[in-house]
Amino acid sequence: MSDEAEEAAEAEETAEQETEATDEVEETEEATGLQAGDFIRIAYTARTVETDQLVDTTDEEVAEEEGVADQGTFEPRTIVLGEGHLFEAVEEAIIGGEVGDSGSVVIEAAEAFGEYDESEVRTVSANKIPDDSMRPGAQVQIDGEQGYLETIVGGRARVDFNHPLAGEDIEYDYEILEEVTDQLERAQGLFDMFLDLDLEMYIQEDEVEETSVEEPDEEGGEPETVTETVEKTSLYIEATPQLSMNQQWMFQKQQMGQQVMDLTGIDRIVIQEVIDGSGGMGMPGMMGGGMGMGGAGGAGGAGGADIEEALEDADIDADEIVDEIEE
Repeated sequence: MSDEAEEAAEAEETAEQETEATDEVEETEEATGLQAGDFIRIAYTARTVETDQLVDTTDEEVAEEEGVADQGTFEPRTIVLGEGHLFEAVEEAIIGGEVGDSGSVVIEAAEAFGEYDESEVRTVSANKIPDDSMRPGAQVQIDGEQGYLETIVGGRARVDFNHPLAGEDIEYDYEILEEVTDQLERAQGLFDMFLDLDLEMYIQEDEVEETSVEEPDEEGGEPETVTETVEKTSLYIEATPQLSMNQQWMFQKQQMGQQVMDLTGIDRIVIQEVIDGSGGMGMPGMMGGGMGMGGAGGAGGAGGADIEEALEDADIDADEIVDEIEE
């Protein structure tokens, strides 16, 4: 090889090394700060831009000022970046940032709750409107779709199937309070976001027997069942009446549990029902604890009150349940 050819080859190799080094530096720079997959605790308040209507908040004082403090728990939330727990524009503003950062992001209607669609305001038969919803603004369920009653005249009703915040730009003020690294706190934060329930839970390492089938080494051999003891990180959750009767939990427990395990590295979730003898349940079939003379027991006793409270917390109408049973 000539001297010129060698110099050209060396120059090309040097250029490649410099390019690789530059790429490594850029990758390092891109990886600084908070990234997708990080757990953070965040405080926020979201309002409509045009009318300043409250959309959501973690601030109890704001909730009290707006008269909604009785509609849930208002405290900072634990979320996972990159999992769709926040509006995409807000996540983009947070990623790469640091704990202590705060900011304000405006989410356009199309990216928030959608543009307002006039074709989603439709006329339906009035007999599809429940008797207790015969008023403008009432939330109704028509053929599996949720809407809001606008007017009802004669046998026809006008129902708006747009989201109530459709067409509204949303201003989202936030502050990153801390990064959450504890495994139990991560799990608690996720369940709180999913269910808005105060659940008792803990983590422990368990030895669990697992059975598997091993294929034979030799052709024609029989598969062999093998049992081995393995270490599992288990999340134990107490099954309260509120949890057991929560409709989201009833229908989505598998999806919720799987997401918590995938995001936290927990191997399994164990739901524990605790019967401590304090409920006074009495004989089977006696709701509230015993027949009792003088009306001391029955559904009107302490047990009945507990069940009514649990039904109220779980947002389940006891009268509807009774009607379904009688039908």
